[in-house]
Amino acid sequence: MPEDDRAEEFISLLASNERLIHAYVFSLVNNITDAEDILQNAKVIMWRHFEQFQSGTNFGAWARKIAFHQILSYRKTQKKQQMHISDECLQLVAEDTESMQEELEAQHMLLNSCISKLPEKYRTLIELRYKEGLDIEDMAPRTGQSEGAVYRMLSRVRTILQDCVEKHYRQQEAL
Repeated sequence: MPEDDRAEEFISLLASNERLIHAYVFSLVNNITDAEDILQNAKVIMWRHFEQFQSGTNFGAWARKIAFHQILSYRKTQKKQQMHISDECLQLVAEDTESMQEELEAQHMLLNSCISKLPEKYRTLIELRYKEGLDIEDMAPRTGQSEGAVYRMLSRVRTILQDCVEKHYRQQEAL
């Protein structure tokens, strides 16, 4: 793959996973400044080792592993300060966090699947409200609907999405 394409792939994957990677690091490091430094170092290492990443696999899991090793490196440099938990305990917390991340990613994919099944006008409402962050007052003129109508449609969409997600989980339980 050409270098420009590979760089574009890296940037795209990092951008789509960045929030989860940040949450992961901040859940394991209690100092915001240190967490930000760790994240910066981890991103540099991710880029340097991106050729080792297999396209099509789980970038988030790969990135969290790199971030975890950066956290361990940070802890080694901080040994002179008293650490409140052992590396083994941190590993257990990281494993729990990793499994929660995987569950959140699965839920996000399920929700996106449910959203994709919505009629266009409902998907537009979801985008206006949750991607653009508009209030109902700002959505009304954009949709040509009254505020009351937008509120009712959003309520209906939320119910449809909740039913879709619950149906999926009921089907999983039946298996």
